[in-house]
Amino acid sequence: MNHHALRRSFLGRLGQGSLSLGLGWSFRQAVQAEPLGVQLATAWPEQADPSPYWVSEKLDGVRALWDGKVLRFRSGRPIAAPPWFTAAWPATALDGELWMGRRTFDRLSAAVRRARPQDAEWRSVQYMVFDMPDPTLNFTDRLTRRDRLLDEGNSPPLGAWVQAVQQFRVNDAGQLKQQLRQVVAAGGEGLVLHRADAMWHSGRSEAVHKLKPVQDEEAQVLAHLPGQGRLQGKLGALWVQTPEGQRFALGSGFSAADREKPPPVGAWVSYRYRDRTPSGLPRFATFWRVRDPE
Repeated sequence: MNHHALRRSFLGRLGQGSLSLGLGWSFRQAVQAEPLGVQLATAWPEQADPSPYWVSEKLDGVRALWDGKVLRFRSGRPIAAPPWFTAAWPATALDGELWMGRRTFDRLSAAVRRARPQDAEWRSVQYMVFDMPDPTLNFTDRLTRRDRLLDEGNSPPLGAWVQAVQQFRVNDAGQLKQQLRQVVAAGGEGLVLHRADAMWHSGRSEAVHKLKPVQDEEAQVLAHLPGQGRLQGKLGALWVQTPEGQRFALGSGFSAADREKPPPVGAWVSYRYRDRTPSGLPRFATFWRVRDPE
């Protein structure tokens, strides 16, 4: 199969499913779509050389994929965005984050998950594009294609709310740490590193890494462990399982309200940690928040 046929096949699979909007911005018919192919980052190896990578700020937004027709959460569920938000977008796959700015995640998450979008909220939302999924191009070539698409001279424009995530290069680990300090000091979450020559593929990638002062990962709740002493009758810890199958008790970081009404069994939660044990379990893991289902 040549590159053009591979690209057509890929975009066809990415765009499976259809969307029908009824009156009042509500969905007339739910779209049952399998999760889209999403490329996911792994933790940055501390001793790695950053010079072969493009670097960008890690935005604490809501992941959103445009399949050429419909804007979707990474689960595949359509996002009920106002029609004007995507009216001029191309029949080309885009990957990015819906974002309102630093330290606005809760407000953003509430806005973009409404079944009936509110224009006043969406006027504050930007779509920050960091990739154009295409298995035939390396990341540098995909950036060139993205920048050409988002060029302000394009007619019709995609909208002032569609922006490219800035990418830059560093020469060594010292420069990388300096950039991380600057981003965090300004209220940012961390950095993302994407190897310049890496081809796109779905799933966890060893070519895409996230770097934060404190790492975070996700795990699924398997059970509630009862508290003891002052926590008698309340949550003591969550018994959780990582995507790799490792299990551990997550017992700190919970508010009083969390312990009274903990995340349900089956939910996915985000936790923060400092480093890992030789067996791969997180050290000093603390509960962060319930992960949205998308």
